[in-house]
Amino acid sequence: MAVKELNALGLKCPQPVLKIAALMPQIQPGDTLKVSGNCPTFEADVRKWAARMKKTILAVENLGDGLLIHIQF
Repeated sequence: MAVKELNALGLKCPQPVLKIAALMPQIQPGDTLKVSGNCPTFEADVRKWAARMKKTILAVENLGDGLLIHIQF
């Protein structure tokens, strides 16, 4: 199981979710994607996307200047 990272700091929503969706073909089942972002609706948007795509949010970490969300594929 691989761990991939996506830096979406500074991007305005919905761009972080669009970037996650663009990476999906490169991510295998069981892999984890760590996405950092700081737009106001980042966590809510990622949670909605994960629910729609049947992916699991493993953790949400506070980075100080944003959040780091761990998504299980």
